[in-house]
Amino acid sequence: MDEPETTTVDVNGFAMRVWRKGRGPVIGFLAGYGGLPRWVPFLDRLAQTRSVVVPSLPGFPGGERGHSVLDSHLDWVLATRILIDEAGLAGADLVGSSVGGSFAAEVAAIWPEKVKRLALIAPFGVFDPKDPATDPWAQRPDDIPGLMTADPDVYRKLKEIPSGANSIEWPIEQSRAAEAAARIFWPLGNTRLERRLPLISAPTLILWGERDRLLPRSYAATIAHAIRGRVETRIIAGAGHLAELDKPDEVAAAIVNFMV
Repeated sequence: MDEPETTTVDVNGFAMRVWRKGRGPVIGFLAGYGGLPRWVPFLDRLAQTRSVVVPSLPGFPGGERGHSVLDSHLDWVLATRILIDEAGLAGADLVGSSVGGSFAAEVAAIWPEKVKRLALIAPFGVFDPKDPATDPWAQRPDDIPGLMTADPDVYRKLKEIPSGANSIEWPIEQSRAAEAAARIFWPLGNTRLERRLPLISAPTLILWGERDRLLPRSYAATIAHAIRGRVETRIIAGAGHLAELDKPDEVAAAIVNFMV
């Protein structure tokens, strides 16, 4: 795979990495739990027909320690809006997965002019005590890959230290990503997002991995029912929570076909 162009933008005094690759209409991607320490095949599939822009959320790989100054849910949502503006994504199509999906939905709800069309891959933010989500922060590290992807090796490969990387800094960066997610979503991922979902006016595609062991599939229907605009839902066979990692071709095709 050709490497993407890498730049940075400033959010609250911290440098956030921004990847860019491809040609065509701009589409943004906010990554899921654990962030993206490396470019993945899913993004290449999107880049075949779209200009893909991938800004890193604060505290996640490429996001330095930007999470350290975010003390509330509002802080996180405002930081995401700044990130979208600075990365040149205002008014573009936006995709968010997992943790990133929650923030993509928040921005689409509160600032509808910022998002043209929206795709949400198993977003955090809602919780049903009758069908509870799994707490990722209560799991042993060895169990996390199987919780994130249907094929644990897919997540393990994502998190492998690349050749030439600092062997001391790498695990610290990966642990920081879990800490960043915990600052806003611990313990159950519930930000009461359902209260703001009715404000979303952008056409929305909801994607859910058939084998998601983290967030129940019933949450897809809960989210779809709450959004008052045009909504479509797709269940991705054989995929786990981070469906874009398990099934990059299927997820990218569903998004591209929806956003035409």
